[in-house]
Amino acid sequence: MHNPNSAIERVKNHLAYKLGQAMIDFTNSSSGGGYIALFKKLYKIKKQHKKEQKIYQQTIQIFPQLKYPSLEKCSDYEQALRYKFHLSYMLGKVLIKAYQTWYKGGGFKLKNNIKKANKEFQIFREIFKEVDQINSSILEGLIDNKQLFLKEFSRIKNILTIHQDYKAILDNIFHNFNYFIQNFDLIEEWLLSDNFKERYKKGNHPYPSLLDPKKLNDENEKINYHNIPAELAWEMNLPLPRNKIVYIGYGLSGNAAMLFYLSKYNKVTTNYMQSYNSNYIFNINYQFNKDILVNFKKIHLLYENKAIVLTRDPIERIVTAINHGYWKNLNQKDFDLISVDDDIDKVLDRIRYVKKHDMKNNHIEWSDEPTLDMIDSILDNHCFKYNTILKKTNLAINYVDMKQISEEYAFETLQGLAEKFKLTQPNEADRHIISMKQNNIFRYLLPLVLRINKIDIFIIGSSLHVSPRYKIINHLVLDFDNPFYDLLFISINKEQMLSNDLIIFLKQYMFNFTIALDKKVKFLQSNLLSKEKCIDYLKNKKEIRKKLKKILDEELVHIKQHRPDIVASWKYYQEFEKMCKELDGDIQEKDF
Repeated sequence: MHNPNSAIERVKNHLAYKLGQAMIDFTNSSSGGGYIALFKKLYKIKKQHKKEQKIYQQTIQIFPQLKYPSLEKCSDYEQALRYKFHLSYMLGKVLIKAYQTWYKGGGFKLKNNIKKANKEFQIFREIFKEVDQINSSILEGLIDNKQLFLKEFSRIKNILTIHQDYKAILDNIFHNFNYFIQNFDLIEEWLLSDNFKERYKKGNHPYPSLLDPKKLNDENEKINYHNIPAELAWEMNLPLPRNKIVYIGYGLSGNAAMLFYLSKYNKVTTNYMQSYNSNYIFNINYQFNKDILVNFKKIHLLYENKAIVLTRDPIERIVTAINHGYWKNLNQKDFDLISVDDDIDKVLDRIRYVKKHDMKNNHIEWSDEPTLDMIDSILDNHCFKYNTILKKTNLAINYVDMKQISEEYAFETLQGLAEKFKLTQPNEADRHIISMKQNNIFRYLLPLVLRINKIDIFIIGSSLHVSPRYKIINHLVLDFDNPFYDLLFISINKEQMLSNDLIIFLKQYMFNFTIALDKKVKFLQSNLLSKEKCIDYLKNKKEIRKKLKKILDEELVHIKQHRPDIVASWKYYQEFEKMCKELDGDIQEKDF
């Protein structure tokens, strides 16, 4: 063997391959000698192979660094696996088995086993010709379950033929080929059922389940949700178990606050595996500028689950996106560290705004202030994909409008959701925290960490960032008449103690800091764009107006059918609809 890093060469150097190749060469040769000559040759090959193996083992004992890498690490591993289905390899395995069982009559079965190997070789050659998705996983599955596969070959071929025009299920079969072969009877029954056809194949579902979800929910079935590992369930596209709670949150709709409320009393996860195994709320989050494909598979694996879906007036969402802002520098983040020597005005220079976002090329054009030119980029984003997402599921939807989680209604909304979905009820002692107004005026400005003499002072602008490890010290470092007294949460770790000198110093520092913060906030607030300006902009931008109208007509179908009261409460969306009717009448598809 010339190259130990070649998996192909190493497979061809296997004893089975060398013996089988010698047998083929003998069959194709016109030289004499008969079977005695063949057996002599086979004996010499076996003897030489044993000698080479002995030398190799002795060598690596002295020089372990010369040990060959595993076959799986070789770049040609997948191609090498195919050589195990060559006639040479298969005949060699027959010869080795005959030798090992010679005293049990193995020699008498040799002729029939050679015929069997030839037949099996023809079957595998046919498979490799017809199936263009053969990869290492499939080849390993065939090797590990060879006899089982051959036994059920006609039935397996029938399944592959019936679903030859349904690529998604073929991908699933081949990706989980070992499991497919080992549980073939159960999977065959499912893939030939009318239920599979209606639920998956008829609509060309992109993530068809390899097992019947109905049976998976039955603990009396041999294979059910309780004995299938979550990782394998994900690979086989098994839907989440029935009655799991799903939260589908949309950015720009109070999503952070809603998640804060839900996770305060319940376990929430974005991990399918975690939700699959435990009593977690499964969170799927569609934020602005996030590709819908990130959660595409998760959505398709929801079936017969209860869902909480957060929503909001679309015009308000657009304006929030425009006014949202982002970090001015890529290295900025929440709880950035600052010192008393830093220029406060420079510390608070932390915000910039998107003017245009080319999603296709991932290019962003920035602005120092909010601009309505961003609307076109927003419409190219996936943040309005309500109906597109929900129509792919069989969820029991419970819509929650953003107004329902405002400080006035948040506690009662959580109580209602807890009762309806059997979640943990909010604690009455936390009513003041849950009902506290979540200010966005400090977004990207705060929170910051002021470090003095190795003590961290947390300057926080939202209760969402207040950790249970902190104690609030507003009364020590802010004057009661400070306009930010009830809006900021100046905190330290509970175990920390402040000296009188440090308190006096902090009080002066926070006085100066809040003056600069007030100036910055007023400047930013003065630049914010209103919903009315957004409506006026759309009034004068016909193409963008029609584009938005078409998107919302398609994406609000479900909520209009099931919660028309929420849609009717959307003040600015209703103004937009009225404007479109007055300016454009009924927009037709041909207009686009």
